[in-house]
Amino acid sequence: MDTITTNDNPVRIKKPKWLRVKLPTGENYKKVRSLVDEHNLHTICESGNCPNMGECWGEGTATFMILGNICTRSCGFCAVQTGKPLDVDLFEPAKVAQSVKLMQVKHAVLTSVDRDDLEDGGADIWVATVKSIRRKSPGTTMETLIPDFGGKWQNLQKIIEVAPEVVSHNLETVRRLTKQVRIQAKYDRSLEVLMRLKKGGMKTKSGIMLGLGETEEEIFETIDDLSTVNCDILTMGQYLQPTPKHLPVAEFVPPQKFDEYKEYALTKGFKYVESGPLVRSSYHAEKHLF
Repeated sequence: MDTITTNDNPVRIKKPKWLRVKLPTGENYKKVRSLVDEHNLHTICESGNCPNMGECWGEGTATFMILGNICTRSCGFCAVQTGKPLDVDLFEPAKVAQSVKLMQVKHAVLTSVDRDDLEDGGADIWVATVKSIRRKSPGTTMETLIPDFGGKWQNLQKIIEVAPEVVSHNLETVRRLTKQVRIQAKYDRSLEVLMRLKKGGMKTKSGIMLGLGETEEEIFETIDDLSTVNCDILTMGQYLQPTPKHLPVAEFVPPQKFDEYKEYALTKGFKYVESGPLVRSSYHAEKHLF
């Protein structure tokens, strides 16, 4: 069941059939599952209950969250705990690198909480993690799904200098809804992050959620904005309310609409577009290395 807003009143409705997820299967998935259990490894795939975990693990892709699990921001869509983060774990890069090696990950996606409490926004741990993975698993490629670092561009430059294969920063929603959905973020600042990454020679990626109350016209405008900063890869998926305290679902967008938005995005020059109700930021990430 999910909450959806109708005539300003939240009601409980069934998720549509296109949001049903198959149980993960396959020999590769089972192998990774046993390694995760045996070594007590942690991935955001599990803690985030990602619907594509089985498929991704089967392809040798996994997502890891760094810089702790307490965020300094309080986005209306995100289930990560908000508050005062713990001190930075200087051994975290080595721990993540060891997990990547044990799981035999071919393509690692790294993400993090926002750390506005740190002068570097966590950039030094980001860099150390990328370098640690490269030392332990030189054949593993990486995507870094980074925050905006509060617009402190010297910290963004550190990511550019370590040069992950793909650098992602999610716009998450349309301009009008940004203040409600991403309370401490700014739409134009996120576009500037992507612009600066592209100017730094990075392969760039961004994602948006649908079903938060945006209009079709606003979705097209957002795609246009991302195209303007020469974003290479775009993901679009259905927003699902993680808890009753979070923003309600305004609409369950049917698969054919996702197909329409994908077709439009491809006409705007994106090199790769993933668009569908169950798509998440890291979905088919290993295919975005073109």
